[in-house]
Amino acid sequence: MIHMTETLAIHTIEGFLTPDETSQVVKVLDEHLDATGWVPARPSDGMVPPDAVQEILAGAVERALPAIRRVFPSVAGVTPWDYHDLGPGDGIPPHLHGVDDPHRRPRRVARVAFHLQEAECGGEFFVDTASSEALWTDRTAEPGSGFVPGTRFAREISHHAGPEALAALRAVPRTRWTSSPPAGTAVVYGAQLVHGVEPVVTGRLRKLITNLLDASPR
Repeated sequence: MIHMTETLAIHTIEGFLTPDETSQVVKVLDEHLDATGWVPARPSDGMVPPDAVQEILAGAVERALPAIRRVFPSVAGVTPWDYHDLGPGDGIPPHLHGVDDPHRRPRRVARVAFHLQEAECGGEFFVDTASSEALWTDRTAEPGSGFVPGTRFAREISHHAGPEALAALRAVPRTRWTSSPPAGTAVVYGAQLVHGVEPVVTGRLRKLITNLLDASPR
């Protein structure tokens, strides 16, 4: 059963990928990008990496599960990873995914962000915390929903939301927590946390993202 605190927690997994694994992921991705010519239409757009990359990342998640479950004990599955590639001027504004339909299985508990390559300046990952009621719906978990009864559910305000929703989120008083994790570190953050990426100033930010679920995806 998922507790509300899991969806609001943040954790780091140092050594998520070894240097050799990181080099192999970069090599496979570079070959794939050269072959496909993929370029994101907007900074928030991602690409599903080749199977060889997914296999390395799946092994890393399996290796990290004991540490992940200390903070997110209900995690039992993971979705395929997405690859994001940001250059100067690119950033991802604050947004909030939420947990989707609490009655639909499997349920999203948290997300993982791994920076394959840091920008020279800018591009930091952040989460925003806030006490405002404006981030929350009136829904609460019922018995049998998979969440502890009474769990509150945040609004879903994705980075593709309309201008009014994004403007309302920007108006909420928030405290920003910016991370600069060591090389090879993954950041695990609850699904009900506001988060985003600071604009890249110089260099290139390459990152991989996945969802952690309470069961294996179908």
